[in-house]
Amino acid sequence: MTGRPAGPDDLTLTLSNARAERVKKVAALAGRSARSRAGQFLVEGPQGVREAVLHAPARVRDLYLTADARDRYGDIVTSALASEVWVHLATDEVVTAMSADAQGILAVVDTAGASFDDVIAAQPRLVAVLSNVRDPGNAGTVIRVADAAGADAVVLAGDSVDLTNPKVVRSTAGSLFHLPVVRAPLAEATLALAGAGLTILAADGSGTVELGQDGADNAALARATAWVFGNEAWGLSDDDLSFVDTVVRIPIYGKAESLNLATAASVCLYASAAAHRS
Repeated sequence: MTGRPAGPDDLTLTLSNARAERVKKVAALAGRSARSRAGQFLVEGPQGVREAVLHAPARVRDLYLTADARDRYGDIVTSALASEVWVHLATDEVVTAMSADAQGILAVVDTAGASFDDVIAAQPRLVAVLSNVRDPGNAGTVIRVADAAGADAVVLAGDSVDLTNPKVVRSTAGSLFHLPVVRAPLAEATLALAGAGLTILAADGSGTVELGQDGADNAALARATAWVFGNEAWGLSDDDLSFVDTVVRIPIYGKAESLNLATAASVCLYASAAAHRS
């Protein structure tokens, strides 16, 4: 392609060979090693692609879609072309070969984004920190929850899942492009966040402070806060808890044994968000 079309209707079919080298390279981004080598990752489906184009167009390298997707999502194509993103019309077979989860449209996006230093420099008031969160669906959902709660950033610490894992990206439903999501060791992250004036709270069943309990302890929610959430299976270790100011437990009023990670994160982040706005 040597020129950019003026609008969706001007797109012509450019990719019809599902075995072409370009198609193989895009499909390979499903693997972590290929993503690492290329410095790029896949965004699959209209919601994620739309948010990437609207909120991070400079990072979008190429957009691929079928004729049906062009007709359905003309707003995405128009925004992409206006931002000078390369848009490629492809057959259904080509897009499916690139990704079985594309729903007719996908984008290749540069991995590089904000850094942890950028997060600190922005003087955040609400941050979610995930320590050793391994499940991509959980990590992506917490990123989406953090975005909805108005958090300023999400930090992936320890052996947390790769942010560019396709399931993580899909689970964020585009929130990945609304707020910084960065990596940092837990000790470094909590020290820097505390130095920036944030109270470090951990959500854990071992907590002596109950969320929602009246008293001075919950006044911390009204201050700038970083919430630390642990692994889905074993929670937060004693070492992890040594980095926080207060360990908070969520009360269980019914018979459920516990809350899952994403639900616990929702309760805690929204409690802080409400306190910040009261």
